[in-house]
Amino acid sequence: MEGGTVVIGHRFCSPQPLQLSIKKKIYILAGYGYEVKDAYDNIVFTIEKVLGFFRSNKMLVFDAAGVPLVTIKSKKFTWHSRKQAFKGDSTDKKDLIFSAKTSSMFQFTTKLDVFLANNISEEVCDFWMKTNYMESTCDIFAGQSSTLIARMKKKYILLGRDKLIMTVNPNVDYAFIVSLIVILQEILSSTQNDSV
Repeated sequence: MEGGTVVIGHRFCSPQPLQLSIKKKIYILAGYGYEVKDAYDNIVFTIEKVLGFFRSNKMLVFDAAGVPLVTIKSKKFTWHSRKQAFKGDSTDKKDLIFSAKTSSMFQFTTKLDVFLANNISEEVCDFWMKTNYMESTCDIFAGQSSTLIARMKKKYILLGRDKLIMTVNPNVDYAFIVSLIVILQEILSSTQNDSV
């Protein structure tokens, strides 16, 4: 896209294609989170599920220095599975960055529509995501076009500890892409749990 794709911050846009890996981390006493690393095995982001008295519906995305960048929260009482992303550790409506909702879920495909906070009408999505073949790949597109901005592939590892490999196009906000992938994983895991 001309001028790049900035949603969370300019500092998360690389002039070169970027490859990141995301791995789920299970904590014995404290639920789970995710760890995002670059091609040199440096931690770029950590994502932690916020614990509460009941089933938590909130996750925090931290940068490498431990500063909260994004809070991801489920929106209750909606027809579609909808997640909202807010600035920092806020969940205030004025700090909304974007929201994502399922537009279709079939046996082999899941599609999510993504709307930036200033897209009040939500008649046309700002981005969309589509998974293929039992969620082993996911493509992220700009607008309602076929302009691909990022791709995720699942790499199967022994003992169920799968690794997600993301390739982000130049000048695309990779903090935004990571947030979208986490949202997708949370929606997929909640639908799998609900179907059990």
